[in-house]
Amino acid sequence: VYQSKLDFFCKLGYGKQDICKVLENLGQEALEDDVLKELIRMGSKPQALESQAQPSPLKLVARGSCSTTPGSKWLGEDDSDSSDHFRPIVIDGSNVAMSHGNKEVFSCWGIQLAVDWFRERGHTYIKVFVPLWRKEPPRQDSPIADQHILEELEKQSILVYTPSRKVKGKRVVCYDDRYIVKVAYEKDGVIVSNDRYRDLQNENPEWKWFIEQRLLMYSFVSNRFMPPDDPLGRHGPTLNNFLSKKPVLPEHKWQPCPYGKKCTYGNKCKFYHPERPHQAQLSVADELRAKIKVPLSLGKEEEKSNCSL
Repeated sequence: VYQSKLDFFCKLGYGKQDICKVLENLGQEALEDDVLKELIRMGSKPQALESQAQPSPLKLVARGSCSTTPGSKWLGEDDSDSSDHFRPIVIDGSNVAMSHGNKEVFSCWGIQLAVDWFRERGHTYIKVFVPLWRKEPPRQDSPIADQHILEELEKQSILVYTPSRKVKGKRVVCYDDRYIVKVAYEKDGVIVSNDRYRDLQNENPEWKWFIEQRLLMYSFVSNRFMPPDDPLGRHGPTLNNFLSKKPVLPEHKWQPCPYGKKCTYGNKCKFYHPERPHQAQLSVADELRAKIKVPLSLGKEEEKSNCSL
């Protein structure tokens, strides 16, 4: 009887020592309800409740992420994405395909070129969004080339179809741009598109900042996907830093002075002088006095006397 009651309350999650104390006080023949009341009176809690009562350690959330629970994940994802050093990539499939097809044909081969380019760089999280009606047979007013590529990318869990349906013979299409911006924003990734999403910028101020800072434009040159080396302009980050979670700051390189040894700016010169390995923090007058071996203190006293006169 003692062992059976001990096993019963152990399964409920109570500690073995607390159970033994209660059984010693009430006796082995005590009812289970009485034992349970005594455990509660003693303040003993099941291990599951104790683990829930302990506050979980706070974790920093990446800027641009809406998820507040650190354990929340997208369906079908593993932990490999968290260890990736590159930002997630979200591709506007319609924009890329139409751009590769010269805005006349929906070229699926353009999507494949963009995906391959990011794969070769080492990106593991790549998502392409395309409207669902692109799975339908092509029509004369909307031709599609290499449609089998969409099926292959869908099998690889890269391509995602945005929903659409027909109501009374008319097609109802969900706004795929909102899917693209929302997923990229929540994943703190990069949007690959030549669209500026101005309507979505006006819709959400946080999306406005994100689109301005994380939009990667591109060009196709002879079936070659080519994003710019300076996505945010000449004074912005390089392409490698733009696509990396931990950007590497470039080393500061000094430009040699065009005047060389004839420079008269002294320590005020912003250029590099190879003849001054340790840039002397001296004014031009002090440097001249040092060359003629005049003490600095004497020179400063002369300056004070001249100022007083």
